[in-house]
Amino acid sequence: MTEDSEPRPFGLLQWRALRLKCPKCGKAPIFRGWFSMNDACAGCGRRFNREAGYLLGSIYFNYGITASLVVIMYFAMFFGNVLTDTQRLILLTSFGVLFPMWFFRYARALWIAFDELWDPWPNEEEVRRMQAERGTQR
Repeated sequence: MTEDSEPRPFGLLQWRALRLKCPKCGKAPIFRGWFSMNDACAGCGRRFNREAGYLLGSIYFNYGITASLVVIMYFAMFFGNVLTDTQRLILLTSFGVLFPMWFFRYARALWIAFDELWDPWPNEEEVRRMQAERGTQR
């Protein structure tokens, strides 16, 4: 195994994702705008959107964390007797709508880091595809 293909510790991948950097090298940003992603890492060339539908997994991160936070906040406010039922409903509904829009980039970065842990880029199929693309460009 080369240094570049050695598995990275889960914590390091997550730390890089939370900083919105490439999980593979940690050098370049994943996003170029609020919702716009770079196609590939400027540092190591890792593709951020590996194929159609690849980033759908980030929805699970976003939904799971949002739903968990809403449930925790609801029970904390309910048993702490904080706010009325209507106020809690308005607050938690607003949170449930606004938080995922803010967390969108982090969810995608966490998904890419999670994928890097289990299926490091490039896998064998991607290597063959890149070699075929280089062959047709010559």
